[in-house]
Amino acid sequence: MAQPPMDLNLLIALDALLGERSVGGAARRMHLSSPAMSRTLARIRKATGDAILVRTGRTMTPTPRALEIQIATRELLERAEAIFTPPGMPDLPRLTRTFSIVAADLAAVVGARLLDRIRREAPGVTLRLLGEGATDSGRLRDRDVDLEIGVIHGAPPDVQVEPLAQYEMALAVREGHPLARGRLTAARLAAAGHVSASRLGLATGPLDTALAAHGLRRAVVAVVPSHTEALMMVARSDLVGLLPVRRGEHASWVPGVQVLASPVALPIMEVSLAWHRRHDTDGAHEWLRRCVTEVITS
Repeated sequence: MAQPPMDLNLLIALDALLGERSVGGAARRMHLSSPAMSRTLARIRKATGDAILVRTGRTMTPTPRALEIQIATRELLERAEAIFTPPGMPDLPRLTRTFSIVAADLAAVVGARLLDRIRREAPGVTLRLLGEGATDSGRLRDRDVDLEIGVIHGAPPDVQVEPLAQYEMALAVREGHPLARGRLTAARLAAAGHVSASRLGLATGPLDTALAAHGLRRAVVAVVPSHTEALMMVARSDLVGLLPVRRGEHASWVPGVQVLASPVALPIMEVSLAWHRRHDTDGAHEWLRRCVTEVITS
């Protein structure tokens, strides 16, 4: 025998009953009479096979089954309300959502400040800061990633890219390093030991090209997957590393590491923000994009 169609209005009544724990209170919330709400409670009991609320003296107490489904009922109604609510700014203090961001090494630069901003405005939001992949724009399309921050080339038409800031590569050495004393020349830089940061395991890069223009060659003694890992090695050795810094702002995010301007010209990186266009009118996503933009550009 076919099941009768489900009356989703019962979910609204169930939420009111569990919230008020009173037929009269639920009736007032839904602008119904108490007899009408009593009849609705009877329908809910029949549909769920559970008493839902039982009288204990002058009050009504939810059954274990009612307590079990109370949170799920509220979440279902919130999702339904979201479907029929025009896009706009969400209620940030009540927002519960997890956002995934590919930021690679910039996570170390902006992660703490971004998290502090988000915790103040939307404490129920969780950030997943992911490592850089080979096809990050594809991850945006596949819903695995909400935002990508970095140097972005060749994005497909369904991915929106917004330039944020220009970064330059600066030299990173431990505090008290010999290169931090006296005039730093290309020859002194080339003579030092270097650690290279490359997710592809490459030992050469723009610094080698710049030194070659001066007839010089550096010695790369270690290759690690990220600038963050390279800086941890730099802080504990005489190796020289590179890190991205805002143009004109030479500051390090690793204690014990000093940042030096390079004596040879290195290319400028255009850091951008990318997201899939399906999020263009998503209010929560728009708020996140604004947070990221303001943290990076401020």
